Amino acid sequence: MKITKVSLQVGGKTLTLEHGHFAEKANSAILATYGETVVHVTACMAQADTNLPYFPLSVDYAEKLYAGGKIKGSRWVKRDGRPSDDAVLKGRIIDRSIRPLFPKNVHRDVQVIATILSADGENDADMSALIAASAALHTSDIPWSGPIAAVRMGMTADGKYLVNPTFTERLTSKLDLVVSASKDAIVMVEAGANEVSESAILEAMQLAHTEIKKIVAVIEDLQAKVGKEKLVFAQDPTVDPQLAKEIEKAVTTDLTARLGKPGDLDSLVNELASALVDKYETLTKDEIMSVIESLFTKLARDLTINKETRVDGRKTTEIRELTAEIDLLPHVHGSAMFKRGETQVLSIATLGAPALGQLIESMEGEETKHYIHHYSAPPYSYGDPGRFGYPGRREIGHGALAERALFPMIPSQLDFPYTIHVVSEVMSSNGSTSQASVCGSTMALMAAGVPLKKPVAGIAMGLMTDGKKSVVLTDIAGVEDHIGDMDFKVAGTKDGVTALQMDIKVAGISFDVLERALAQAKDARMQIMEVMLKVIPEPRNQLSKYAPKIVQFEIPTDKIGEVIGPGGKMIKQIMSETGAEVDIDDSTGKGMVTVSGVDPDGMDKAVNWIKNMCRVPEVGEVFDGEVVRIQPFGAFVNILPGKDGLLHVSKMSKEFVKDPRDLVKEGQIIKVKIDRIDDMGKISLSLVQE
Repeated sequence: MKITKVSLQVGGKTLTLEHGHFAEKANSAILATYGETVVHVTACMAQADTNLPYFPLSVDYAEKLYAGGKIKGSRWVKRDGRPSDDAVLKGRIIDRSIRPLFPKNVHRDVQVIATILSADGENDADMSALIAASAALHTSDIPWSGPIAAVRMGMTADGKYLVNPTFTERLTSKLDLVVSASKDAIVMVEAGANEVSESAILEAMQLAHTEIKKIVAVIEDLQAKVGKEKLVFAQDPTVDPQLAKEIEKAVTTDLTARLGKPGDLDSLVNELASALVDKYETLTKDEIMSVIESLFTKLARDLTINKETRVDGRKTTEIRELTAEIDLLPHVHGSAMFKRGETQVLSIATLGAPALGQLIESMEGEETKHYIHHYSAPPYSYGDPGRFGYPGRREIGHGALAERALFPMIPSQLDFPYTIHVVSEVMSSNGSTSQASVCGSTMALMAAGVPLKKPVAGIAMGLMTDGKKSVVLTDIAGVEDHIGDMDFKVAGTKDGVTALQMDIKVAGISFDVLERALAQAKDARMQIMEVMLKVIPEPRNQLSKYAPKIVQFEIPTDKIGEVIGPGGKMIKQIMSETGAEVDIDDSTGKGMVTVSGVDPDGMDKAVNWIKNMCRVPEVGEVFDGEVVRIQPFGAFVNILPGKDGLLHVSKMSKEFVKDPRDLVKEGQIIKVKIDRIDDMGKISLSLVQE
């Protein structure tokens, strides 16, 4: 194999794309290096067509712990397991960027696999993987109308833009924006932001596109050197044009009469097809439906683009009817329902101790998440039976988008030391359930008493274009998502954007369209926010009685072992006798103790117990102590947890004491004073006469 390399500078570092080094049996393979992060991407296509009604593309993003010099922490399993949610999301970004550029007449399995071979801990592999995927597809014989490229944009506190910021720079960045584009237009957008303005985001996209054009030029150069000739596939078979015209003539009146009015359009198409099955015996019902659906799409798009009337009769900027409720579930910590048209989501917020945070093990190391958002869309939400169980990639993606939208408004652990878990249950789906999740979850968190910095609302924007005129649609319904050209989700507060996600079905979107979509989305967010705040205007100042209460305090690090005890004996005793949960964290060099529970008395007992264990007694202090052991020379008295002092017979009375048992008994509570503490820490006591 001949190795061919191309390189360029991106964000101040060299990006190198290498063809011909590995995987010669793949249709094409690219090795991408950025800093000391290396990713290998392959593109393969099957030899035979499938019978699937959709394009069978799969994208896998494989993070290998060896890439970061890590060994899996599990004692029993050392093999890299199922992909993490983060790996799934990165795979989805590649999928969403490349999928619109495949021709509709390709029905063979196509698989893209990105394997991270080296991770330097500073440069994320995802942008290199996406660029390498584009280069692999473009240099292969697989039909694909690329190339595209992608960069990540960050923003410093003073508003300076960063191209492909490092992990360290991203910790303080106000913006985490991923842009995929061809040399002519934007293809995909994904972003999290801390209240960044729409104009700043648009400027970041424009700067990203400038960088992307340079990368695309390098990919085209590589294709010119090593690219294969693209395979050509026959066009999909269609219904006989004469029969198609007859079917269209038979249903046009009914379709036209229904368009622009509320109603179930899917049922109408099915009814019209069923009525024509007997008449056209040479055609299957599916073939008849494909003709009707094609006509419906044409009529609906014409109505929307040329008359600016939507299929359900709404104006282009009109939101469907909104409904919001809170406190639907009596025993949870916080609950809320948000409904927009036929899209309905129930969100539940649960609070827990910091120790319940999610530990994430990755190539770059370990981290703990204390805000976790999960999204569930069971088959009944679509009105159909289907697979029920663990989440698919779409559910993971929608949950991550909602999490990203709310995360900037979640209080810090210092201000609110809880692990927060939100679950959004989709009850009914008809367009943008992820943004309904954002709205419902905001209300659920406020109902739970989480002191959100500001409420967050979200909306999905759509687009229909004929190449000359483009109409931006606010709050797209499911049918508009299906027949339209864009799904652009925007979430944020009244002061700025917190999350974006855009997918398109055309070759690209202009910046003019993006600007209009962002402006309409802001207007829509404010309308939705008004409805939400009428239900709950601000976070509650008290937690649910079912939520655990948390107390945090520091103890000296040299006292941690004493509090835990041999084999955890002492801390287990504290939790057993008080009913409180106790966690001690010394990862920051401090002994941070977290006590949590629903019983205030038990928590107080646990807190005082631990504080007293760490307390350093001083000479002259007086205690009510328990006599724990009696010897001929005196009695040992427990004055603090784990601390006993000797009350000598000479200190029991002014009179001579022959036997200490004449004055005290084991288990008796007596008042004693510390007379002396020697160099070994031994405590001498005297009896305080009442």
